[in-house]
Amino acid sequence: MFVTLLLITFIIAAATSTVIAFLFSKPIKKILGRLITEELAPTWQRYLLFAIYVVGISGGVRVWDIEKYITPDKEGKLLALNSDRWVIEIYKTVIGTLQSVAWMLLIFFLFALLAYVVVRGLELKRMANTATPN
Repeated sequence: MFVTLLLITFIIAAATSTVIAFLFSKPIKKILGRLITEELAPTWQRYLLFAIYVVGISGGVRVWDIEKYITPDKEGKLLALNSDRWVIEIYKTVIGTLQSVAWMLLIFFLFALLAYVVVRGLELKRMANTATPN
């Protein structure tokens, strides 16, 4: 039963990560297209989508948390994996995936905002220098 739970949580975390990657693919592409060169943008986008999967699956599949179903308690009893616990584990998987990816994307967007401010400042400075006759 433990292996089935592990496999199901992996599939759910991967599916949730896929939906997130699909939803954020275009915004990431636009942001990277604005900040870096056209040759590098697809590579960085692919890396970020890979990171979404890695962070999402690792946040959704909490092996240390589901070990309780194979590790006996102090009395030597194993925790039963009934339907109520299945629902809770699936819910934890979805929430864990969403939470992990949300943090990753928040950090990416904060750095992207910082980079945009720097790039825009340099563009404005360059435009001011070309507009002022020497």
